[in-house]
Amino acid sequence: MQIGRHRIDPPVILAPMAGVTDKPFRQLCKRLGAGLAVSEMTISDPRFWNTEKSLRRMDHLGEPDPISVQIAGTVPEVLADAARYNVDHGAQIIDINMGCPAKKVCNAWAGSALMRDEVLVARILSAVARAVDVPVTLKIRTGWNADNRNAPAIARIAQDAGIAALAVHGRTRDQQYTGTAEYDTMAAIKSMLHIPVFANGDVDTPQKAAQVLRHTGCDAVMIGRAAQGRPWIFREISHFLATGELLPEPPLTEVCDVLLGHLEHLHAFYGEPAGVRIARKHLGWYAKDRPENAAFRAVVNRAETAMAQIALTREYFDALIAGEPLSLAA
Repeated sequence: MQIGRHRIDPPVILAPMAGVTDKPFRQLCKRLGAGLAVSEMTISDPRFWNTEKSLRRMDHLGEPDPISVQIAGTVPEVLADAARYNVDHGAQIIDINMGCPAKKVCNAWAGSALMRDEVLVARILSAVARAVDVPVTLKIRTGWNADNRNAPAIARIAQDAGIAALAVHGRTRDQQYTGTAEYDTMAAIKSMLHIPVFANGDVDTPQKAAQVLRHTGCDAVMIGRAAQGRPWIFREISHFLATGELLPEPPLTEVCDVLLGHLEHLHAFYGEPAGVRIARKHLGWYAKDRPENAAFRAVVNRAETAMAQIALTREYFDALIAGEPLSLAA
């Protein structure tokens, strides 16, 4: 699959997720098989570009190509400036957020709230596409609510405006993450367009990925929540799509190595207090399907230092690998 001059292979993409797809997680998912990893959304208001939070979100040093940066906002000219700014700071693909269902985003008339105003959508997409010489992609939902499923209309507007690829999350904004993804809607949208379309929503196994691609005709699957705590899902899906064979579950030794490497990157990227705090949610995701999950989380979440967090995590996995009863000191 091609997005501008960028070859996306395999066609398995990490979805942008606020507070999740930071640089350490993007790099990890790319290493484990994601063909593309989209950044968490960056604000378009230039007053906040030099805050510590924004500077971290715009840090792409050392990331493998292509670097896709999502921007969010409401005003066409401001979003165009934000696109130019991010390209100047390393972005090779600009993604526009019209899919976020969060209240604080929608209340500011951004994210999926924009789908309520198709005229404004056209102005935003045209302004951003004209502003930069890199591909511009778009993420949307199927509509605002059950009575306003206008994703096909937005898709046509996007293609006409010069958008290079479209990701469709198969739910309305009102559904948030409940219900089931609307694959028929994705199939209808793909049949209308000649640009690549990514199917997003409820893809959590290699078999489901293959099924969704067959049903929708889409060019790629986009993985969000299913990658939390299971970043190797990208290689599992890409292997199955290429061979029809399922990879075995990663051994505990590899899971331990992946998690410890992730923790060390988080600690280095954010510094000790913030890195330890941010790592807790990832520890919970990694452990959610493991034995003694509750005991592990209760102890590890009390770790106040990077050294303690890593030591407790290593002790937990060493016990699992050795087949010993878990005994973690508080």
